[in-house]
Amino acid sequence: MAEPDPVTARRGRRDDGTVTVHRRATMSGTIRVSAVLIVLNGERHLDRVLAALSFCAEILIVDSGSTDGTIAIATRHGARVVHQDFLGYGAQKRAAVALARHDWILAIDDDEVLDYEAAATIQVLDLADPTRAWQLRRRTYIGAREVRYGQWRPDLSLRLFNRTCANFSADVVHEAVRPAGAVLTLPGSLHHFSFRDYADVFTRLAGYARAKATKYHARGRRPWAAALIFRGCWGFLRSFVFKLGFRDGVAGVVVALSVAVDSALGLAMAGEEETGE
Repeated sequence: MAEPDPVTARRGRRDDGTVTVHRRATMSGTIRVSAVLIVLNGERHLDRVLAALSFCAEILIVDSGSTDGTIAIATRHGARVVHQDFLGYGAQKRAAVALARHDWILAIDDDEVLDYEAAATIQVLDLADPTRAWQLRRRTYIGAREVRYGQWRPDLSLRLFNRTCANFSADVVHEAVRPAGAVLTLPGSLHHFSFRDYADVFTRLAGYARAKATKYHARGRRPWAAALIFRGCWGFLRSFVFKLGFRDGVAGVVVALSVAVDSALGLAMAGEEETGE
């Protein structure tokens, strides 16, 4: 039987229905890259997230008060843990970048598993040019099901950069890395296990909506019923029809509905802040 491709992640399913991502051990040695994560109660996926980062010279976890097994898992993987009260997504990630020991930063969330192909490629990159940055394709799952269409795809996220030339924006909601030079795409993927089930998709919207409401209120934006209806309807159509979300079946409907809610809820809540409701 032919030997399987050594840089291709294999996917399977556990007995409980969750997706597993299998890989061979990463290449020997470490590279002068700091993997940085901001974490709060991330024990569900953290063990395999950190296992995939073992090639990095440093794994830094900036924890904002976990009460589950996060710290024990991090310690088991040799990660350095620093406590920082949550500052907002952008500011928290900027704090993590500043605390890292190395200038090359690999930013990973606590529900993202780097596959072997991406990990192997990072280890042989030419990091001589600090203005370069690399982005990765994220593959998002609801439970054990991968979402292949709709508003969440394609999802390319800049994750590897040199902090002397790039950093996260300080936006409290949509933090992103602002590069100084060329952005290249790495082969491989980040397997993103953010949602337990369909209900969890909407549960997680609430936190983002509150952050958006604060931002909209500070900018003086106010909700109008007609505008909210238009934003919600357009969000659904954009995801379900124009971005082919219907090809995901029920998952596509859920994603499109979440986009509709996300498009309108933050702005609606900005009005609540104004009236004190």
